[in-house]
Amino acid sequence: MSQFNKVVLYTDSDGRAKFREEAVPLTEGTPAARLSPLMASGGYQLRQSPVGFRSQFHCTGAPQWLFVLQGRMEIGLQDGSSRVFGPGDHFYSADTLPEGATFDPKLHGHWSRQVGDEPLVTLFVRG
Repeated sequence: MSQFNKVVLYTDSDGRAKFREEAVPLTEGTPAARLSPLMASGGYQLRQSPVGFRSQFHCTGAPQWLFVLQGRMEIGLQDGSSRVFGPGDHFYSADTLPEGATFDPKLHGHWSRQVGDEPLVTLFVRG
């Protein structure tokens, strides 16, 4: 593998949350252990969400990586689509409120929920 697939949850120019995929080149390291260039981070948080957890529509406060460590997490968008992420899955959450906008739960953001019979454990790494 010469690149890492980065799933990005972002705010499009119409103010709505969407998913896209980007390639992160693995240009460092050795052939046996390819690495991306070093990326800055601003700390991390762990979260445990109980069975049955579901959020309302919201925007990400600050861009961050989200890694699912245990359980399954579904992210839903305003257009009715959703994606489920399981242990080992990740995405970069950059679905921030557009500058100068007032949050409108019928237009902005995404929701998240725990899926299945196992609590959800996630790791957030600030970008």
